[in-house]
Amino acid sequence: MNIQTMMPNQGPITMSSREIAELLEVRHDNVKRTVERLADKGVIARPPMEDVPETGGNSRTYITQVYHLQKRDSYVVVAQLSPEFTARLVDRWQELEEKASALPDFTNPAEAARAWADQVERNDQQAAQIVDMREDVEAHDRLTKAEGSLNVTEAAKALGVRPKSLFDWLSQNGWIYRRPGAANWLGYQTKCDQGLLWHKSTTVLRADGSEKITEQVRVTPKGLSKLAKLIPPTARLVS
Repeated sequence: MNIQTMMPNQGPITMSSREIAELLEVRHDNVKRTVERLADKGVIARPPMEDVPETGGNSRTYITQVYHLQKRDSYVVVAQLSPEFTARLVDRWQELEEKASALPDFTNPAEAARAWADQVERNDQQAAQIVDMREDVEAHDRLTKAEGSLNVTEAAKALGVRPKSLFDWLSQNGWIYRRPGAANWLGYQTKCDQGLLWHKSTTVLRADGSEKITEQVRVTPKGLSKLAKLIPPTARLVS
């Protein structure tokens, strides 16, 4: 198996896209396309790439480009390609982490100091990843009961913030605006084009029999998900 990993004294442990392809028994170019698609969508971080020599069936050596993925992102890629092979990935990561946790030669002061510094850096990285994952989970939990679009007051309730605070935040951060002299809020076209907001039009019958069309800006599920990551539920926004 073409194993390419990085050990503690070389940086964080990673798994190559080539190894993932071999674990899943799929083509390497399929894995790379999945990595690139997920990175373009912002689902995973774009991993570093390395040119690696390989020997083909004709015994000729050629260069192939290989991605190096960290643990969390490798699970996302496998979930997209072949979730039934997740157990293989778990086993392989366990092997890599056991190798990485091998004790250094503490009789060598330089090696011991380097190992200590590497461990501190890994702990900091893991703590940051845990915070990011916790924020994603909390954002998801806050939206599990939200179905369809919501008006801003309903969206504020789903997000756990005061309605006035949410109106102020949306206005100050380029989501909504009011025309001069108008009472209703409108969503900026850029946010509507992104599928974060939309306008609900309602026809109201006046007492004199004429009709009046009113618009209400509403937050889509995609917009609510975005706001849940931008606005902590306990945030004290603009009062």
